[in-house]
Amino acid sequence: MPAPRYKSGSMKKTCVRVTKGNTAHYRRKKQGTAKCGACGAVLNGVPNGRIAEISKLAKTEKRPERIYGGHLCAACVKKMMVEKARNF
Repeated sequence: MPAPRYKSGSMKKTCVRVTKGNTAHYRRKKQGTAKCGACGAVLNGVPNGRIAEISKLAKTEKRPERIYGGHLCAACVKKMMVEKARNF
């Protein structure tokens, strides 16, 4: 029977073959992919993984180095800039 800390839905069970047979190892599930806040498209250049893994990456590896990088996709940023330029 697994320990109570492994019974939550956030843990993923994997079967590992060892010398005495198969055993269960538990690990945290990966985070979902980052999506655009406006259209919901998957964001390019943003890694998906556990927060502990992503926090070890460099700042430039976490999200794109442009305006609204990691929040909006390139197409939505372009639309927003055009709208701002027209309303200015």
